[in-house]
Amino acid sequence: MHTTKIAVIGLGYVGLPLAVAFAKKYPVVGFDINEARIGELQRGTDRTKEVEKEDLSKLLECPASLTLSCRTTSLEDCNVYIVTAPTPITRFKTPDLTPLLKASETVGRVLKKEDIVIYESTVYPGCTEEDCVPVLERYSHLRYNLDFFCGYSPERINPGDKVNTLTTIRKVISGSNERITDQIEALYASIIEAGVFRASSIKVAEASKAIENAQRDVNISFVNELSLIFDKMGIDTHEVLEAAATKWNFLKFSPGLVGGHCIGVDPYYLLHKSQQLGYNPQVILSGRTVNDGMGYFVASKTIKLMIAHGIRIIGSKVLVLGFTFKENCPDTRNTKVTDVIKELKDFGIEVDVYDPYAIREEVKEEYGVELQAAMPDIQHYDGIILAVGHDQFKDMDFSVIRNRPIVLFDVKGVLDRGIIHGRL
Repeated sequence: MHTTKIAVIGLGYVGLPLAVAFAKKYPVVGFDINEARIGELQRGTDRTKEVEKEDLSKLLECPASLTLSCRTTSLEDCNVYIVTAPTPITRFKTPDLTPLLKASETVGRVLKKEDIVIYESTVYPGCTEEDCVPVLERYSHLRYNLDFFCGYSPERINPGDKVNTLTTIRKVISGSNERITDQIEALYASIIEAGVFRASSIKVAEASKAIENAQRDVNISFVNELSLIFDKMGIDTHEVLEAAATKWNFLKFSPGLVGGHCIGVDPYYLLHKSQQLGYNPQVILSGRTVNDGMGYFVASKTIKLMIAHGIRIIGSKVLVLGFTFKENCPDTRNTKVTDVIKELKDFGIEVDVYDPYAIREEVKEEYGVELQAAMPDIQHYDGIILAVGHDQFKDMDFSVIRNRPIVLFDVKGVLDRGIIHGRL
């Protein structure tokens, strides 16, 4: 291959770490349509907290290593394009390929002969070649696997995880033919310390990503359903799990709210494709149904506990601690805390939300939720729901509620059992 110049399309939780990692070995253009995002990154600020400021600033000091841009013209001299566009779902729980196809259109306009386009966005098997390639061909006027080539390498980044990072997680790679697979393998092997796994086809690589998250979703739905059952029995689910985990082959998953960019979304992509082929998957669909209902269960259980403690529901105040989809990171994509808030408000409860990690402006714009600027005084509430296990919340002193009619519900099961009134 001639001198490699890489374009990373999309600079979010996946694209930015990828651009930074490749820029240590190759010239890279980091492209994003969000001009404000490009501006903050050029100032050395990453609101996702996935890249260290020192790493970003050092690379930006050398334009030959990393260039950040929102101009399509900056992509024209690249020959490898890595697309990391988001793949959300619609309100009808169907795949929304709009960002992915728009990114493909952008790449198609600058695509040249012998260029390679690699997709990292999570999709259903067949999406790259059936949905994205036609867009590339239409806007480039080139022919797939004759003039240009494609690959697929599913992202495996775990937001907020500083141990299992991009370079320490083995990477699945695939290409549209053997020669291209060889080139893609060499490309990723140059930055992935854990090595790469060569899939036999793009479809196999796409399917591997889809089932990674579907499997975890189903496992969590199982313990969530157990939590619903054991609640009716008056049994503590976490105690049951601890007892069962004494057997060597028991898989100890924890109940909770299942949100995020992958687990709460990707199973719907697999569901969509299988239904297109005439098969209605029972296990995947059942798991999604259970997990999607957990926010409403948390709210209703808290309300029942408040009633049991003699608290008048209408006009009462509840503090929700945490809004992100997971602990110790600012990622709020597909957070299910919104379901808890909605259900509480439907019962006439005044709800305040505090999260030290979530970006207040983004939450307000995306969800219409006004986060508290600072930690409120918990004594002013009738109920408290610990929805996200941020370290700051684990270290809080909740002893003040011992002598006051304040219900504390622990969604994450991380607080002292002697202080809480309920948990999943």
